[in-house]
Amino acid sequence: MDGSGDQPLSIARRRFLRAGLTGGAALAGSLAAGRAAAADDPAITEIQDWNRYSGDGVDAHPYGMPSKFEAEVVRRNVPWLTADPISSVNFTPLHALDGIITPNGLCFERHHGGAAVIDPAEHRLMVNGLVDKPLVFTMDDLKRFPRHNKIYFLECAANTGMEWRGSQLNGCQFTHGMVHCVMYTGVLLKDILNEAGIKPAGKWVLAEGADAAAMTRSIPMEKALDDCMVAFAMNGEALRVEQGYPIRLVVPGFEGNMWVKWLRRLEVGDEPWEQREETSKYTDLLANGKARHFTWTMEVKSVITSPSPQAPIKHGKGPLVLAGLAWSGNGTITRVDVTTDGGRNWKTARIDGPSLPFALHRFYYEMDWDGSEMFLQSRAMDEKGYVQPTKQALRAVRGSNSIYHNNGIQTWYVNKDGAAENVEIS
Repeated sequence: MDGSGDQPLSIARRRFLRAGLTGGAALAGSLAAGRAAAADDPAITEIQDWNRYSGDGVDAHPYGMPSKFEAEVVRRNVPWLTADPISSVNFTPLHALDGIITPNGLCFERHHGGAAVIDPAEHRLMVNGLVDKPLVFTMDDLKRFPRHNKIYFLECAANTGMEWRGSQLNGCQFTHGMVHCVMYTGVLLKDILNEAGIKPAGKWVLAEGADAAAMTRSIPMEKALDDCMVAFAMNGEALRVEQGYPIRLVVPGFEGNMWVKWLRRLEVGDEPWEQREETSKYTDLLANGKARHFTWTMEVKSVITSPSPQAPIKHGKGPLVLAGLAWSGNGTITRVDVTTDGGRNWKTARIDGPSLPFALHRFYYEMDWDGSEMFLQSRAMDEKGYVQPTKQALRAVRGSNSIYHNNGIQTWYVNKDGAAENVEIS
């Protein structure tokens, strides 16, 4: 009973809420045209179960998990892309995220021999080749070097690769989802190499992983001694198994396959392993049959994540926030423009949050949608002055034979009902 002793508290509360909200219905309507008046919304006027019953205690979930109502926000693969998921990729749900940091459990995976499960107590990192003294480090040894925390994006060279020949996959998770951005904690690669001593002839560093594929890539010495890291943590916790636990290489701004996971060996040499083995993997095949080699830097790129095919407009006409991501292997993003009419008219979007070198940048553009059709695009510019090209301009120079380094402008068609589709316009 309530204080007057003549009616239940729940009834009194509902009447109070209805009375209070009726007077504010006009304000609510002005803020969200087309919504039902708050006074008639049972989510407001009725007591809900979460008001009525106690929830779980602090010991119910020793490792915190997302709400069950976010169960659809997961990585997804495309089964027909590869013959076997052991050597495949899944995709970050960019359309369902905000800000610039990717949660650890949503960072895309790319494996060549499945994820290696390694006991850190048994793991070793060897440094050999053209060094003064070959060394072997335990995990404890590595953690004695000065530590650094850096926020970087990681993008697979094949991100957006299916779009070279035209619109293929309907969703930015699948067109652009081989990218993520986290804070890495680790030690500088140059500190490890300098401990071993680099001989004058040493111009390259071969990085080798401990996975079943023994994934191997060469890093030019200038980059190795600049900003590369050997990381053991991301976003404040140990690397996930699928992200290279217990240690991985971090190569800011360069294509993701050079960020060797489960790192076990660093060999200093006088030439790149790729040249020594006469391999052509990770090259960009041009229309004339020649290939671009050593195309490490991930070029300036952006995508509107909402609205997009997996994130349609659900609220109808009225205020609308376009949200998206931009990044560049050249450093910071200085500007992002957006268009709703396929490039006839461009407006400058608002970059919000940290603007860091080699990191994702979050941009927004606020507008009023009148319910008409839209052709949404974004166009990013970086600190080196590079401007994101159209897909047509990119194909005119490189053809459409490659599956790597496609940073062309993405187009989403939004119909009058708010649904979006991956399209191309001439």
